[in-house]
Amino acid sequence: MPKLSVIGAGTMGTGIAQVAATAGWDVVINDTNSDILEKSSASLVKVMNRLVEKEKIDRETADKILGRIDFTEDQQYFENSDLVIEAIIENLEIKQKVFKAVEEIVREDTIIASNTSSLSLASIGASLKDPSRFVGIHFFNPAPLMPLVEIIPAVQTAEETTKQAKDWVDSWKKLTVLAKDTPGFIVNRVARPFYGESLRMYEEGIADLPAGQAGFATIDWAMKELGGFRMGPFELMDFIGNDINYTVTETVFASFFYDPRYKPSFTQKRMSEAGFLGRKSGRGYYDYAEGAVKPEPKKDEKLGQQILDRTLVMLINEAADALFLNIASREDIDTAMTKGVNYPKGLLKWADEKGIDWCVEKMDALYDEYREDRYRCSPLLRRMKDKKQSFYG
Repeated sequence: MPKLSVIGAGTMGTGIAQVAATAGWDVVINDTNSDILEKSSASLVKVMNRLVEKEKIDRETADKILGRIDFTEDQQYFENSDLVIEAIIENLEIKQKVFKAVEEIVREDTIIASNTSSLSLASIGASLKDPSRFVGIHFFNPAPLMPLVEIIPAVQTAEETTKQAKDWVDSWKKLTVLAKDTPGFIVNRVARPFYGESLRMYEEGIADLPAGQAGFATIDWAMKELGGFRMGPFELMDFIGNDINYTVTETVFASFFYDPRYKPSFTQKRMSEAGFLGRKSGRGYYDYAEGAVKPEPKKDEKLGQQILDRTLVMLINEAADALFLNIASREDIDTAMTKGVNYPKGLLKWADEKGIDWCVEKMDALYDEYREDRYRCSPLLRRMKDKKQSFYG
């Protein structure tokens, strides 16, 4: 079996190691912090014990998986690696420094990958003497449970590198999609309106309630009950963490040269600044203190449909634009959104169900009302309307 080295023993790095070891690979987890390495080891033992208790695997299998994983502070152990995946802090300079050091240790045919979710892969790869063997392999958290992995070649990446990386991750029983090296790749780009438009509607008072948690609850109710989403946007932001979600939004906004479609929200910025980060801090859009009563939404179906339609058409427009700009294929865009963030339907299939005419008319109505470039309709949708086409016709 091939050998994987993972740089970074945090939650993501540990999860990636578990996935590969479960598939039979020998794995080395590297970190400069011995305490984090110990926590990683303890976490994996706990996970394996839980899987045995739930009868998902037997004790022998669990012990074999754990036996395939080594922990070290010494990167010299990367020497015989077939694949190295970096899963450390989202800081370009730090990543570039790490990759320069790794390249001096590994074999010439070793594939070197980054799990970055928001940084330019071309910039990271530029730190290598041979960037043709560099590729993006973006897992979703928690890596052992989330089926989707985005494979992102940089402009320097060789075709053989992309193919080999995809084949390996496929063999780990993951569902891979190919994406172009643009900000947010597929999921973090296309999903922006789920958060951004919900925040915008809240700020406008569209929920027809006083500012406060009841407005959040109404929007969440509409998206779950009428749209079929597993979590409402405010519940999901509280789950992810307002600090993390805001930082991703800000990064995507800046990376797209401040395109107003990705403009962050002052509401979320203030929540993050106040330390109202969500579940992990005990308070976010909702209060998670013991005994706290969750606010009741205003269950007005007409209002709820307005909320759903506005968010949905913005998501569809973003997905259509991703296809228009060749970020990914039609199938990979829909797969990414259903398997990466658990959307109830692929957005392009959803567009066909609603009708391309409906999508264009909704976008044009928003633009006519606001006169903001945020609400510009994708040229692809407009062309399809004129030609009476559909995405899956």
